[in-house]
Amino acid sequence: MDRTERIIADFLFHCRVEKNLSIHTLKAYKLDLDQFSNYLSANGKIFDVEKIDKQTLREYLQQLMEKNKIKTVKRKIATLKALFNYLEFEDRIPVNPFRKMRIKIKEPLHLPGVLTLNEVKTLIQTVYQVKQQCSDRSTYTYKVIVRDIVVLELLFATGIRVSELCNLRKLDVNIEQNYIQVKGKGSRERIIQLCSQEVTVIMKEYIDLFHPSGSHFSYFFINRLGHRLSEQSVRFMIKKYARLSGIDKDKEVTPHMFRHTFATLLLEAEVDIRYIQQLLGHSTIATTQIYTHITRHKQKEILTTRHPRGSFRLK
Repeated sequence: MDRTERIIADFLFHCRVEKNLSIHTLKAYKLDLDQFSNYLSANGKIFDVEKIDKQTLREYLQQLMEKNKIKTVKRKIATLKALFNYLEFEDRIPVNPFRKMRIKIKEPLHLPGVLTLNEVKTLIQTVYQVKQQCSDRSTYTYKVIVRDIVVLELLFATGIRVSELCNLRKLDVNIEQNYIQVKGKGSRERIIQLCSQEVTVIMKEYIDLFHPSGSHFSYFFINRLGHRLSEQSVRFMIKKYARLSGIDKDKEVTPHMFRHTFATLLLEAEVDIRYIQQLLGHSTIATTQIYTHITRHKQKEILTTRHPRGSFRLK
């Protein structure tokens, strides 16, 4: 292992042990650093952390901008910043090349897709109807329908990410006190209350079916084999019921739409954005503010269709 490899290994160890970053983030860091190393090699340079200067970083940024989406570019630059900030803090480099280097990458605004309240109601009602039509409640088919309902109810009731939902452990769900404990990005934990009686009732039925007394399964949502339910399974399930309910005619319904809808409806109900930030598990309020653009669109719709000034004309 050469010096640079040793430095990167130390950095990743620091991120895992001291910063408690997820395996997913560590893999992304490693991939980004390998790509930077390959870029340097292709341009006749060596990945020597003491010799990386502002010009090298600007040239690399330029190449990234030509070949990647803005979001990807920002992540790869953030990885390099994290590395050099760590090296500077540990006194392993004389100068941080990012010091006094201004990088402005403006990301185009993409408003997240949302469902209307009526669409959510139609979707969830459809799954409950499928449950009522299942005559034999001892079958695995019935168990799956109950699981599907709980997945949809939780996504809408809590606004959690699909990865957070699939990673829920049995111990993270406290049905007696009506809350779930969620581990989000950066291993940040948050508690979300379950405030709908209908949601807790169906969750209790799910627990009775999938986690009877003495069961040894660690994940809350499990498949036929008792393994963790995958994100892809949730996506397929939502597409199936979106098609069955007819709400997929004008949009592709995804798990993340429930998160967007959760935030948007709370904002429209005039809930303080700081509370919504906490519920969503956003590290900064800037991430949550994307939803204000959606509510401004709603505001325009309301003022256009309902403001009394639109109902009269001057002669």
